[in-house]
Amino acid sequence: MELANIEKLLEKYFEATTTVQEEQELKAYFSQDNVAPHLEEYTPMFQYFTDLKAEKFTRNVPLQPRRNYLKWISVAAVFVLTTGLFVNEWNKQRQVDEAFADFKTAMSLVSENLNSGASHINYLTQFEETTNKIFITRNN
Repeated sequence: MELANIEKLLEKYFEATTTVQEEQELKAYFSQDNVAPHLEEYTPMFQYFTDLKAEKFTRNVPLQPRRNYLKWISVAAVFVLTTGLFVNEWNKQRQVDEAFADFKTAMSLVSENLNSGASHINYLTQFEETTNKIFITRNN
């Protein structure tokens, strides 16, 4: 391969603009024995990438059975949602009951005041009858 071409490819490689084919050319160049002396410092890097690609993981990894957390999370979510709705309805009912009790108290006070006012109307009726008697006797 031409040395100028390799230097351009190296420059593109470090700028992260090379294609896969260009990277393979660089790996092929640095895997051979006759590398230019000023480019020998890159040989271990490309050799490492080649070795890394050939490396395989051979140890057995015991797989544990997958626990079904999603099922329990959904059960908990339904429980929280149901509890929230129940508490909300309970608070609404309690507020309605308190409002009804307040309304009942207010109506009781209004009723008491109306009844005491109605008892005074009886005195006014007697006063009017007496006044009418006085005026009728005077006019006659």
